[in-house]
This record gives sequence, C-alpha cells and structure tokens, in this order.
Amino acid sequence: MAGFGQRVPALVDIAMVAHPSVTLFVDLSEGDGLVYDAHGRYERGSAVVGLIPGGLRISGRTAEAVRCLQIRLSPVVAAAVLGASTELVGTVASLEDVWGRDAGRAEDRLRAATSWDERFTIVADVLGRRLDARPPLDPEIAAAWWRMRASRGQVRVDSLANEVGWSRKRLWSRFRSQIGLTPKRAAQLVRFDHAAHLLAAGDATARVAAASGYVDQSHLHREVKAFTGVTPTAVAAAPWLAIDDVAWPTSFADLPPSPSAFRQVPAR
Repeated sequence: MAGFGQRVPALVDIAMVAHPSVTLFVDLSEGDGLVYDAHGRYERGSAVVGLIPGGLRISGRTAEAVRCLQIRLSPVVAAAVLGASTELVGTVASLEDVWGRDAGRAEDRLRAATSWDERFTIVADVLGRRLDARPPLDPEIAAAWWRMRASRGQVRVDSLANEVGWSRKRLWSRFRSQIGLTPKRAAQLVRFDHAAHLLAAGDATARVAAASGYVDQSHLHREVKAFTGVTPTAVAAAPWLAIDDVAWPTSFADLPPSPSAFRQVPAR
C-alpha cells in the first residue's frame, strides 16, 4: 500500500505499467478527482484495475489537492478480497461496482482520517475482515503463484504441476478459473515485471534480457511491446516505475497486509 499526494493544482497524466497484482485506487482528492482510461473504458474516482489492463492512463486536471491511496493485491488475495478478480482481467471498474456499499463506507472512513498511517490501518482492517469472511483459493493455486513470484516467472508449467501434485491440464484449468490468466501468461507477466524494473534501474537491454530469461533482446522487445504498447526504452523512463523502490520496497512485495509494510510517497 502507498499514499500519493500533490498539494498544488496540477495536470495529472500517467501511463500505468502492467504489474502482477490487482490494484485498488482509493481517490481521496478534493474536486473532480482522477479519471482512469483503459482501452476507451473510463472510470472516475475510486477504481479497481485488473491484471494486464493494457494501455491504462490515469489523468485529470485538478483544481485542488490530489490524494490517492494505492493498494496492490496479489491475485491470490484479490480473489478473496474482491470476489470478482477474474472478471477484472484486462480492464478497470469502479470500486463501488465491485464492493457495493462497502466501498462508500471505507472511503468515508479514509476521508475522515488525519494521517497516512491511520489510513493504512483502516484499510488493513477492511481487507482483513473481507479475507476472514471469504473462502481462500485452492492451496495448490496459491502455491503455484508464489512459486512463480519466487522464480521471477522463470518456471515451466509442467514443473509447477509436478510441485503441487496436479496434472498439467488440471493446473491450467483451475489456475485460469481462479486467477483469470493461464499459468503461462501469469508467468510471462511476472517475468515482464522483473525485466521492467531492471530497465528502470538503468540496466542495458541485453543484460536485462539475459537476466530475465528471454531468448534475446528481440524476445524482450516483443514481450514489453505486448504488455505496454511501447519499447523497452520507453518503459525504462516510465515515471510509474521511477518511484517504485520508494513506494513498494522489494522486501514487502508479497507479504500479507500489515501497516508496517505501507509507505507514503512524498508530494512532489
């Protein structure tokens, strides 16, 4: 979880880079708030972004202060917290459409909070209650996902099936029905995320391709283009990735919700 703030009127226009998580944006801004555009589908205010949303842009001209709480949920957690994560793959939806009345109640509590630490605690409570109230995914699916993350997407589906004790066909079917992607596509997303962060850190394309398990630079270029619509050079300069190390410390990437894992991104 991370809090973002902008204290002065500004034009917001940021392209979101695909990430192996389902993302919640709780818009606590004054004025008109933010607009989300994914393939021509627009949402305003608080929203949920599914896996691989494509060319998602977040924009808006704000006359007053911008304040936004961003929450990244692993697909394993999102399936329980949202109850509709598979339907969100490739798109964006309003938080109210996904959560119903709970969305408005949570947003009211967050608006009344006086600090980011208080907001983080509120959201941890909200997410924890929803996790406790809903059945988890199959443990085999959860194990397969964590294995993908640990290997940075460099694991074969056959190996995953053997590790969880399922046939390849069963893993493929159950994973897709509960996560919303096939195991192969999910691994590609995790691998891309690792490569994107190496590019943002300034590593050369050839080195990134080798370190991330791509056959060559052309293979990396094709995959980056498929996930983002732009070149590796453009991804390396993406402002979204430039603040990732501050907002999302690597050591906290896959931990369950805990207020100590949350960060506030200073207003700029």
